[in-house]
Amino acid sequence: MIAADEGLAELHTHLGGSVASDILWSLAHEQGIALPVKDFWEFDKLVTVSDPRGVENLDALDAIYHWTELIQSSPLAVERSVHSAIGGAYRSQGITTLELRFNPMKRNRGGERDLDHIILAAIRGLDRARLEYPQVRAGLILMMDRTFDARQNAIIVDKAISWASRGVVGVDIAGPRPGGRRYDYRSVQPMVETARAAGLGVTIHVGEEGATGAEEIGEVVDSLRPDRIGHGILAAGDPVLIEKMREAGIVLEICPTSNLLTKALPDEDAIRTTFRAFVEHGVAFTIATDGPEMMGTHLRDELELLERIGALTKTELAEANARGHAASFI
Repeated sequence: MIAADEGLAELHTHLGGSVASDILWSLAHEQGIALPVKDFWEFDKLVTVSDPRGVENLDALDAIYHWTELIQSSPLAVERSVHSAIGGAYRSQGITTLELRFNPMKRNRGGERDLDHIILAAIRGLDRARLEYPQVRAGLILMMDRTFDARQNAIIVDKAISWASRGVVGVDIAGPRPGGRRYDYRSVQPMVETARAAGLGVTIHVGEEGATGAEEIGEVVDSLRPDRIGHGILAAGDPVLIEKMREAGIVLEICPTSNLLTKALPDEDAIRTTFRAFVEHGVAFTIATDGPEMMGTHLRDELELLERIGALTKTELAEANARGHAASFI
C-alpha cells in the first residue's frame, strides 16, 4: 500500500459528489432552497448513494446529482464547495494532485445566474484552497453534457478557454443519453478540437455502461482522440479496443466502488478481471473515486480494495498513483 505520507493523485471526481452532506445541508438552507425532506439524515440519503447495494442505474445516480447541482447553483455555494473538496481531499487522504470537474451550466439556474460568475466562484474556491494547502496541485475541468445542444456545449468550451489562465485545465462530457440511445460523440468533435488547440486537456466519459458502450469507446478514440477516458471499463473484454487505447496512449480514470454501486461492474471478481486485462495488455490507468462523499468511499479505500481482492499488487498501485500525477492536466 502507498505510504500515508506519500501524496496521492485523484483525477476523476465530480464537484457534486465531493462535498460532505453537512456542508450541502447548510448551503441549501443559506440559499433558501426548498428541500423535499426536513431531517438531516433523510437529506443525507437524498444526496449520497446510501444503499450499499447501489443505485438501479445511471439515471438513478443522475437524480442524486440533481440535488447536489441545485444546491451548488450559486457563486457562494460553488466557491465553498470547491474550497471544501480540495481541503478535505488533502486533510483526509493526503491527495496532492486533484482535478475537480463540474458543469457550470447546470449550476446557473437555467440562465438565471451569470455563467462567468459561477466559474469565477469556482476559481476563487480553488485559489483559497491553494493558499491554505500549498502542497496541493489542483485544477478545474469544465464539463459539456450529452443532453445539451451544440451551442450550449460550445459555450462551455469557450468559457474553459477564457478561464484557462486561472486554473481551468481541461474539458469533459458526461450526462444522461437522450432517450437512452447511443450518443453520437462526433457531434462534439469541433468543440474538442477547439479545446485541444487552446492547450486544454481532453477527457471523455465513455464505456461505463450500456449495450453500445464498447462501440462508443471506439468512436471516441477514433474521432475525439482524448488524452484520457473517464471509466472506459467496457473495453476490458475487447482486444481490438484495448489495442486501440494502448496505441493511442490514452489513460483511463477507473472508479472501482462507483462502478460497483452503479452496477457497471457486477462484483469484485469483475473488478479484478477488468484491471488484470488492462495490466496484461499495457493499457494505462489511474484510480479515482468519482465523488467520495456521494459514493461513500475515499481514495485510500479504493487502493485497499484493489489490493485486497488481488486486482493490483502494491507495485502496480504505486505505478497507477505515479501515473495519476504525471497524467494530470495541471
